[in-house]
Amino acid sequence: MIIKRYNKVTSTNEIAKKIKPPPWTVILAKEQTSGYGKEKRFWFSPKGGLYFTVVLPKLEIEDLNFLTILIAYSVAKVIKEKLNLEPFIKLPNDIYLNQKKVAGILIENVIGKKVLFSIAGIGINTNIDKFPENLQNIATSIKIETKRKVKNFELLKALLFEIKGQIEKMK
Repeated sequence: MIIKRYNKVTSTNEIAKKIKPPPWTVILAKEQTSGYGKEKRFWFSPKGGLYFTVVLPKLEIEDLNFLTILIAYSVAKVIKEKLNLEPFIKLPNDIYLNQKKVAGILIENVIGKKVLFSIAGIGINTNIDKFPENLQNIATSIKIETKRKVKNFELLKALLFEIKGQIEKMK
């Protein structure tokens, strides 16, 4: 896996779509200014969180239906196993802790006669201390929930290992 690190980007998905790197390349940013989720909804992405996009290997079109749920499962599993938390998956693409959103997944595909390109954008509120007023009742971070700082790179490695293993099972 190749990890391309950035301090500040508009969106890790936008970078991945622009540079079209090979499968299993990871675009990692400390901060996003225009991060987004489903239906281009803004994703609050300040320093402290874990924001990345994984370029996925080419999949069959019929596999795309399961991709978001598979990656949501992978994120929830790693949060549970590595951080001893009880995440809840709000289908198809959100992860909650204590009834507040802690992570989101956005899959984007470029499809011709076959799947040409798929990316998985993942945003996890890890080390965020405080949210803007409009998000305080609906968003949380792992640090708020555990009172502990998360080692983002260690969490990233565990997530990539889990996601890759799950996708390889699909083939």
